[in-house]
Amino acid sequence: MSLADPKAARDHARAQGGTRVETMPILPPIAEDRPDGVAAEDLLWEETIAAGGYAARRLPRGAWLRLIDKEGDACASLNIFNAEMPTERLNVADTVKVQWNAYLGAGKLLLSDMGRVLASIMEDHAGTHDTFCGVSNAIFNTRKYGDGRNSGAFPNGRDRLILGAAKHGLARRDVHPCINLFKGTRIEADGAITPIIGPFEPGRAIFLRAEMEVIILIANCPHVLDPRPDWNSTPLRATAWRGLTTPEHDLVRNATPEGLRAFLNTEDYYRR
Repeated sequence: MSLADPKAARDHARAQGGTRVETMPILPPIAEDRPDGVAAEDLLWEETIAAGGYAARRLPRGAWLRLIDKEGDACASLNIFNAEMPTERLNVADTVKVQWNAYLGAGKLLLSDMGRVLASIMEDHAGTHDTFCGVSNAIFNTRKYGDGRNSGAFPNGRDRLILGAAKHGLARRDVHPCINLFKGTRIEADGAITPIIGPFEPGRAIFLRAEMEVIILIANCPHVLDPRPDWNSTPLRATAWRGLTTPEHDLVRNATPEGLRAFLNTEDYYRR
């Protein structure tokens, strides 16, 4: 069959209907391992992000997002935006300094540049995350791996985030410093940065709760300080479902004075 013939090309394309591969969104979303109490109709997103892939999704306030490092070598470079006003976005520096802690884990907040809570970390079964290093770029990957193009064999994290941003009307200038999940760093007494790269046990997970309506961007590319000479990445699974707006008695909301203030700022925004 010659695909130069439009009718043959059409028939070939239609024959692919129903084809499933591991790394693709599942529509409608289906997850047999959803947490207890989560109804099938509340699922919003089910996707496995390929090694070197990216994802972009808008999630409502109160939604939960579960990320799973399926094979132990994923790196989820995360950008978050206020979906109503994307000029408000994740501020890594404020996330660190307001909470007096650069090492994220359960109970920590992801803060915006307006002093509001974009998302809370509700559960963390990984314990290795990075707020210092950002992502690789085309120049870095070309120097290290010989190719850093989006269309090449060794795509870089920044360009993947830019592709995700474009799906929501955002541009290169909107891609800001990110947080890396599942790959960690440790700051030594002399200021040196020690990467904590793994690979780790498969199946580690982190659960986030959206405290605002948000745009989530994820790039799954090797950490910029990965010391291995080869480009290493494995699939990352994302599952999201509807949830309730955080109540006043929530333990994470009330854990610290600074965290409570950020929640009050968030609640004031939605009081309009």
